[in-house]
Amino acid sequence: MSSSHAITSLEQLLGLFGTVGEASLRKETDAIHPVYRRWIEASPFAVLATSGPGGLDASPRGDPAGFVVVRDDKTLLLPERRGNNRIDSLRNILADPRVALLFLIPGVGETLRVRGRASISTAPELLDRFTIGGKAPHCVLVISVDAVFFQCARAMQRSGLWSGAPARPAGVPTAGEMLEALSDGGIDGAGYDAALPSRQRATLY
Repeated sequence: MSSSHAITSLEQLLGLFGTVGEASLRKETDAIHPVYRRWIEASPFAVLATSGPGGLDASPRGDPAGFVVVRDDKTLLLPERRGNNRIDSLRNILADPRVALLFLIPGVGETLRVRGRASISTAPELLDRFTIGGKAPHCVLVISVDAVFFQCARAMQRSGLWSGAPARPAGVPTAGEMLEALSDGGIDGAGYDAALPSRQRATLY
């Protein structure tokens, strides 16, 4: 690759993209807004990203919807279920507590992103809380939230990931509903949702 085409500065990078829209700025919070809590409680699947001495790692996590518990607006609880005992994510967290989560809901184009810091707990009350079928998790990740925001549906639309999947489950907030709640009514959610399909088709690529 020619060095003349390599992006090596923030100024060059910003020059490739337009300005950030109001909705993209307003959707980020430093705590779990009630509308984001609804989203997390409806999700049966997440990807956990960690970093450690061996590099980066991304690992799937799943259970019945609501398996990640919102303890309060700054704390998430994530059970560590039976796996292959590699414990890559847990090893990384011991070295570097920074984590990121990507929540998915089948049939829903938007995803939810969370950044924070995790600790590993074997507190009996936490293990009991996540016991299923008499089987407790090995431990529970206690995640202190730093940032939360939702990602638009274009990646899902381009990939066709949910083609043929069930429709959006009842109660899962739409992009417009989330933005209206996060902006305290400053963004018209119904209007945003009405215009969104055509805008996404026009800007998919």
